[in-house]
Amino acid sequence: MLKHSRPIGSPPARVRWTNSRPDTPLVEKVSAAQHFEPPTPRELRAQAVQRLQVGLFGLAAMLLLVGLANIIMQHARQSDPAAMAAPSASGAPGNTDPLADIGVVPARDAGGSAAPAR
Repeated sequence: MLKHSRPIGSPPARVRWTNSRPDTPLVEKVSAAQHFEPPTPRELRAQAVQRLQVGLFGLAAMLLLVGLANIIMQHARQSDPAAMAAPSASGAPGNTDPLADIGVVPARDAGGSAAPAR
């Protein structure tokens, strides 16, 4: 039986465990060699069934996750048609500059090319 050597309520310090029964060892000694026993066919079948269950559960979870992502993306496409139509209404589709749209580089003039940045 193990008991704690510091009194309850004292500040946390180095914890020491002592054996309350000195006649019984903390760890049992091995008297003979322990040989490996192969699993029985019942144990092997139980392991295979468990692996199959875990694999099928993982596959089902991934399918649900992909399906949920697909539903979210479809809902986002259907609920915001104005965002999809805005770039095509503001000029030629090939003349948009993403860096100019977010303000990193100056926008090009409609009549000429932009001056190089220094």
